[in-house]
Amino acid sequence: MASFRFLASRLSRRHFSTTPRRFEHYIDADFHFPEERIVLIDFYAHWCQPCKVLSPILEQLTEDPSTKTVSRQPLDLVIINSDTEDGRELCQRFKVRALPTVVAFQGGKAIKTFTGALRERQVRQFLREI
Repeated sequence: MASFRFLASRLSRRHFSTTPRRFEHYIDADFHFPEERIVLIDFYAHWCQPCKVLSPILEQLTEDPSTKTVSRQPLDLVIINSDTEDGRELCQRFKVRALPTVVAFQGGKAIKTFTGALRERQVRQFLREI
């Protein structure tokens, strides 16, 4: 039974990259779903050294079924490359001024943000607060 719960938890976590059009669709879709998911948006750039530190931490934590939010909701990770035209458009939309920036969404609304390369324990603390 424990392995089934582990598998179900792993299957509920999703990761993908996106464009503004796909992002609009994703956020709009969340308005129609129960507020059962937390969506983390990771704004990064390939040239950004702090981004290279943070992104693997986010990927690891969102894939780990033991990672908890205060609401116990499953996590999705959306990665947005700010080097692309689409990525720059999304950075402007969400007023991203520095990289890396992570915005947490619940029910289609931004609920919490951080900027900079946090350590794993700091990211875990951020997740515990959402």
